[in-house]
Amino acid sequence: MKLVLTTEQQELRQAVRGFLAAASPLPAVRAAMESDGGHDPDVYRRLNGELGLSGLIVPEEHGGSGAGYAELAVVLEETGAALLPGPFLATTLAAILLREAGDKELLPGIADGSTVATVVLDGNRALNGAEADVVLSIDGDRVRALRGGERTPLTTLDPTRRQALVEPGGDVVAASAEGIARARDLFAVAVAAEQLGVLRASLEAIVAYGKVRVAFNRFIGSYQGVKHRLADMHCKLEQAESIVRHAAWAADEAPDELAGAAALAQAYVGRACFEVARDSLLLHGGIGFTWEHDAHLFYKRAKADEVLLGPPRIHRARLADLLEL
Repeated sequence: MKLVLTTEQQELRQAVRGFLAAASPLPAVRAAMESDGGHDPDVYRRLNGELGLSGLIVPEEHGGSGAGYAELAVVLEETGAALLPGPFLATTLAAILLREAGDKELLPGIADGSTVATVVLDGNRALNGAEADVVLSIDGDRVRALRGGERTPLTTLDPTRRQALVEPGGDVVAASAEGIARARDLFAVAVAAEQLGVLRASLEAIVAYGKVRVAFNRFIGSYQGVKHRLADMHCKLEQAESIVRHAAWAADEAPDELAGAAALAQAYVGRACFEVARDSLLLHGGIGFTWEHDAHLFYKRAKADEVLLGPPRIHRARLADLLEL
């Protein structure tokens, strides 16, 4: 098992981080979230055209890069840290489901960026459901795909990513009970990777602020109470990173370990991400509660992600079952 990124994965991380810093900094995120579509379509096109990220895990025979889930986790950590708006996570979840369930029809469109897809989650909700070209739903051991259908945009906590109520159904495009079960675990790993990025960015923001904000003639980062809180937040980052790296490794190399690793990822990382984002907002003081400051955006993304695949208690209960506790 390897928890340290390879040279190639480090280069991928730097490429994605550099692209997002230039194309989607936080001021651009704010502009996008207040637009009618909720994101900048040009950024999504460039993300695919310049970096080929929508086809990262799509097999090469379907026009993708055929990369592993460890590489996908690296990318999602960076998109999470940047609070990237738009349908990248939605289409990634769709690609995971189609890849694992054996679809051959829709994957080429996802790989070349021409198809925006999403997956029906709990309560017929779907990320970026209003704009998706294809809505995938799980029907027992089958995957159905629907173009069109009724779409009802939702007002949600996280303004940086849209959701909608969608109509499940459509034609059967793949069928594999084993593949669908594995895809559900991979959803958990993918979301945890994004949560890791949100956690890391929240911690980095408050550490930087603690070095410049002065209170009572001292930098606030020099106060012991603040140091203790930051140390606790850093411990959560280290634990979350190890859990995500192990889960991504299991997805590629140890399928028998994936279910437990995925359950652990959602049971721990989601809550840790929210707690760090919350504490970052609190430690910023009064400015952290203002609309103009970005702390609340990370807080809201963290909370939305925490319950995206169900509350942590569900994943804790599944982990306990897998461990026969």
